Amino acid sequence: MTLRNRVTPFSTIEANPARGMFMGNRGCLHGEYKNLEVEETREKRWLICSLNFKGRKRVLMRPGAYTELFFLDEATALAAGHRPCAECRRKNYDAFLKLFPGKPANAEWLDRNLASQRGRPYPDEFANLPDGTMYELDGDAFLKWHGRAFRWNHDGYEPAEKPGGPVEVITPEGTVEVIAKGYRPAVHPSAR
Repeated sequence: MTLRNRVTPFSTIEANPARGMFMGNRGCLHGEYKNLEVEETREKRWLICSLNFKGRKRVLMRPGAYTELFFLDEATALAAGHRPCAECRRKNYDAFLKLFPGKPANAEWLDRNLASQRGRPYPDEFANLPDGTMYELDGDAFLKWHGRAFRWNHDGYEPAEKPGGPVEVITPEGTVEVIAKGYRPAVHPSAR
């Protein structure tokens, strides 16, 4: 059975057999039978975690535990409004926190700010976006990487034409600033 635990750049959770490069969570979203009972959560701490950390093994969607979510890559997770985990991805978390606009004090401050920006696309020009940013065009998600455009899907990216006009940026504004200041998200190897 394919579990509903794959996250799109739009932050929706779908059932898809592809695994992806990262996992993460947004608290407990599932019920006793591994079915998603809620998609929205009051949890502001949305994390991007390593698939492997200190040899830990998890039973997916264990009752009462957080719901393990999977992302194609870090660019997808960032677009969905997640941030690097302070435990299993400490170096990435420290860099992300340091570059986030404002005066980031700690994870709680960062999570509140990211929560206020999630799901709020804004218009901009493709040329203005830093590599690693995701945008929406005609209902599809795209990644800008090495100055090129790539269409997103659960299995990877496909080359696409650069947009000629404005796009709707789906990566949260603060995260786009972090990327513009030098944070380089891990991107699936299909974006070549």
